[in-house]
Amino acid sequence: MRPLAFLLVLMAGCTGPDDLCTRHYEPFPDLIGGRARTDANAALLDAMARYNAGDHEAAIPVLEAELRNTPNEEQIRMLLASALLGAGRPYDAELQLDFIETSARNDYDEAAAWYTVLCWLCSGQHDRALEGARAIAARPRHTYKLQADALVKDLMR
Repeated sequence: MRPLAFLLVLMAGCTGPDDLCTRHYEPFPDLIGGRARTDANAALLDAMARYNAGDHEAAIPVLEAELRNTPNEEQIRMLLASALLGAGRPYDAELQLDFIETSARNDYDEAAAWYTVLCWLCSGQHDRALEGARAIAARPRHTYKLQADALVKDLMR
């Protein structure tokens, strides 16, 4: 086996903190992409197509612009936080989630709590991530209970 190929195979078997982030992060579901296309939403739909293709970096500027036009839109803010997290910017994502958590509406509270845990995980704050995941896992019903259980198990290894 060639040295480079051997090294790549060896590295593929390694797990570390960054792998936990990749393993547990799933983009927030696109609740926008199925809308009928109009001149007013064409850029947003194009951004969501990029988001769904995994190109979170390309979706961020459009989501930020959309947020400026609808500053109280929690759905856009949630997608922006997810895109930022997917682009490797957990601190920026956490800021967006803070806005959701302090909002008078609570449509995205459970998602914001879970994605905040992911922000902590992806920024290397494993103690906070473990504490947050345990709190979610302990709840009788939570949208992200199964994901939190899995994260607790991974962090306890």
